[in-house]
Amino acid sequence: MNLKNDDRFYQKLLLIAMLFWGGGWTALKILTYNLPMEVIIFWRFFFMSLSFLPILYFFKRPLRLSFGNLKYVFASSILNIAFMVSSFYGIKYGYAGAGSVIITTFSPIMTFLLVAILFRKNITTKQYFGLILGIFGGYILLQLNDFELFLNGSNLYFLLCATIWAGVTILSQHSHKHIHPIHYSFLISIIATIVSFVYAMNSPLMAVFSQGADFWIAMIYLAVFGQTIATTIFFIASGKLGSQKTSSFMFLVPVFALGSAWIVLNEPLQVHILIGGAISMVAVYFINKK
Repeated sequence: MNLKNDDRFYQKLLLIAMLFWGGGWTALKILTYNLPMEVIIFWRFFFMSLSFLPILYFFKRPLRLSFGNLKYVFASSILNIAFMVSSFYGIKYGYAGAGSVIITTFSPIMTFLLVAILFRKNITTKQYFGLILGIFGGYILLQLNDFELFLNGSNLYFLLCATIWAGVTILSQHSHKHIHPIHYSFLISIIATIVSFVYAMNSPLMAVFSQGADFWIAMIYLAVFGQTIATTIFFIASGKLGSQKTSSFMFLVPVFALGSAWIVLNEPLQVHILIGGAISMVAVYFINKK
């Protein structure tokens, strides 16, 4: 009975984490309105780094650094910055809800493809079926029937985001053999803060302090709730419920993202996003099914 209650508790926490992650795309859209990309990215990683400090104190795990884990951290930091750049421009010129669905549902498919190619992984019949479904869903999601629109629109950025995040996923999976996930996320945010500061030091970094309440709510939400807290909950729940159960909750992220973009930004619910997203989620199910 206690075990069931514990499972329900962590499942409720996961629902909150998925809601935070989904709402992050709406928050990013709000941040793109007034300030340059490099300014937003620096402050996002800066506040993310600060918000990890109380969590590190709570866990009280010794931080062990070595070349084995630093190489993963540094590579993931660069990819995280590249992901933020691509997502910034994709969300700026496109819909937050559409971007969240494309990136969230297409990233696992791209991850599977990269793993299959790089590590020569055997693909089952169900996984082949999932890949075919994924390609079909991606065709609808990315509106590849109009290739000129794809090249000149936000969907190209969203596809780039999904590909970059596939690389981040592979690196993070291998890094867990060398470093605790909380330390890994914290170090990524620290290195990304330093690198993004060097790039943005000649930009109007202090302009954030002249922004209004909407900007600051979106910034704190994205950096603290949409990243640090959501990620910490996800890692804790993974340890309690297992990765298979935990990963199934990821299907809720695009649902929450579409809902928050519709409510907060008044974005339309596009038919091709709903259909393509549903097909892609089914594809991910078959790819991950044992």
